[in-house]
Order: sequence, then C-alpha cells, then structure tokens
Amino acid sequence: MTRKTKVLKPDTVLKNYWRNNEQFADFFNAVLFAGRQVIKPGELEELDTESSSVLEHREYAESIQAARDHIKIRKKSTVYGAELMMLAAEGQEHIHYAMPMRVMGYDYGTYKKQYDDNAQRYGSAGGLEEDEYLSRMKKSDKLIPVVTVVVYYGEKPWDGALSLREMLEIPKEFTGYVNDYRMHLVEARKNDLILHNIKNIDFFKLLEILLDRSSPPREARDRAIAYVKQRHVDRSVVMTVAGAANCKIDYMESEEREADMWTVFEATKAEGVAEGRAATILEMGLEFGFTEEDILKRLQSKLNISLQSAQEYMERFGKKK
Repeated sequence: MTRKTKVLKPDTVLKNYWRNNEQFADFFNAVLFAGRQVIKPGELEELDTESSSVLEHREYAESIQAARDHIKIRKKSTVYGAELMMLAAEGQEHIHYAMPMRVMGYDYGTYKKQYDDNAQRYGSAGGLEEDEYLSRMKKSDKLIPVVTVVVYYGEKPWDGALSLREMLEIPKEFTGYVNDYRMHLVEARKNDLILHNIKNIDFFKLLEILLDRSSPPREARDRAIAYVKQRHVDRSVVMTVAGAANCKIDYMESEEREADMWTVFEATKAEGVAEGRAATILEMGLEFGFTEEDILKRLQSKLNISLQSAQEYMERFGKKK
C-alpha cells in the first residue's frame, strides 16, 4: 500500500467534469430555468472549443482568437425541424474586472465563426440579391444563438462588473443610447442553484465548504472530509473539487479497494496563494504587452522563486491566457 499525493490542474479536471452531458444540462437548467428540466442531456453535443476569426476594417485586419473552456450545442427536434442553441461555460479562478467585455469577445468570436462558415457558401453572385451578395448572407440566413455562463471558483466575493455598462462612464444625456452586454455569473463559493444531479450537488456543496473564508483552512478541510464520507461522494467529484479549489489529494492506493482507502483535501493554502499570485502576474503582464522575459523576471522577484519554477508557472497559466 502506497501513499501518494496528486496536484490537480483546474483546467483539466473541470474540462473533464463538464464534458458529461448530464452534469452540464443540470447546471444550465439551474442557472437559466431555476431547476426546470428544459435542457435534456440527450440533446447536447460537444463542440470544438477553439474558435478564431478575422475582424476586417478598411486598411487593417485584426486577428481574434478565443478558446472556450466548455461549449456544447443543443439540438432539439420540433415540428418545424431542429431548434439549435449553443451553451458555453467559462471558468474563472480570479476576479476579472473586464469580464463582461471578455465574454462579449468570446460570444462575438462564436458568431463571427458561424458567419464566416456561412459566407463561404456564397462565392459567386448566382441566385443572390445584390445586398445579399455584398453581405455574404441571405436575408433568410440565421445564426445560432449562444449563452455564456461564467463560473467563478475564487474565495473572495465577486465585486467586479456584471455588465458592459458597469465598466463605462456614461454622460447622463447618453445613457439611453449606449448598448449594454450582460453576463451570467455563478459564484461557486455561494449560490442558490436548484440542482438535481447528485454529482453537481456534491460538487458545489464541497466548493462552498472549502472556499468559505470565515472558517480556518483546517476546519474547512475537516468539514469537507466529513461531507465526503457521509455522502459517499463520487471520486471524480472529489478530484474535480480539489483541482478547482487548488487543493492536493492525499490518498492511500491499494490494489484491492483503492476507492475506499483514500482521504482527501490535504491543506495547501500557501501553494494555492502562490499559484493565484502567479496567474495574476501572468495575466497582467500579457494584457499590458510585457515580454516573456519580463514576466519571468517579475514572477521570480514577486514570488521569490527560481527561473525553473517561473517557467513552470508560465507553461501552466500562460497558454490559457
């Protein structure tokens, strides 16, 4: 029997968790429809999370790339054919004060990709009105709508904007003319979701326990362990929660009954804080156009770590940004 410790990457475990259609459908039904079973798991299909497009305007072209965390298409059969809807979930470890604009960019990229794919069908003017040919889109063509939900896994209460307008200083006389863009936000640490899927219920309850800042870390860990034992929480849920909450899994591996022999949630607050600071430094550095060399130096200086450790943080967090 061997004791092992696993450090789980949030991006990987969350992507695997939300790949399950039952859990994904239950979550969106809770967020959008107060738990009513509007979206059925069998209606969902996985989509490619990588989308890119080119925004063209006169003399310049700006490349836009957006990598979704999780996105599925819902295909519902109706008497008129198929009803299509895209559903996307974006995980966020830290408060991002430009998140509404970021979500707007993700959604734009999704619509632009649909438009580009559709426009490729109209290489010539045959059968098109003049305006349709210029638009590369028929009057009857429709794009598939997308709904994006941001899931925030941080400990601090979200105090960022929830809409584009909250990010703007709008003169009073222009208030009624500036368009808004709202985002849907779920705080894992505290929410009122009406969930039916048992894994989702345990997932969000454990996150609520572990992200509770009013409790000392060891007390929160002990409460999480008690909950896991009492509820016989599925191993995949525990692994996902540990990754999302920046914990380590400390367990006993046995050839006979491995699943019954492991304990969970070894406290690693210091490491979690360091990782959070590293992610913030990387995000700010990339947004302000710092070179990779400058960001590595800032990581070494601010976190008092080696170049190798800084490079590991760059490899872990830099690609996603």
